[in-house]
Amino acid sequence: MMAKKWRDYLSTLPEDQQKEIADLTSTLIRREATLQKLREARERSQVEIAQKLGVNQAAVSKMERRADMYISTLRKLIEAMGGELEIIARFPDQREVRITQFNKMAAK
Repeated sequence: MMAKKWRDYLSTLPEDQQKEIADLTSTLIRREATLQKLREARERSQVEIAQKLGVNQAAVSKMERRADMYISTLRKLIEAMGGELEIIARFPDQREVRITQFNKMAAK
């Protein structure tokens, strides 16, 4: 018996269950995820991301394991997954603050 892809299985479920799963997935992704887990939740392969970035698969693998990278690199990686990067600072004595100076980098 051949394994069934998640996407194929999901399409066999009733629409309300598909929406519930999509909502739960979205909630879990918003909370916390490594880049690898985020990519997997978005159902993207390293090869797909590499093609969008113009690099090889090994470079994507290396990016996912890095603990430190340029903001521009992270932005490109997130955009290749179909997302948008925002940088937010949180302080105990005030509301969160969206850092906007890096938006200029995205416009280039």
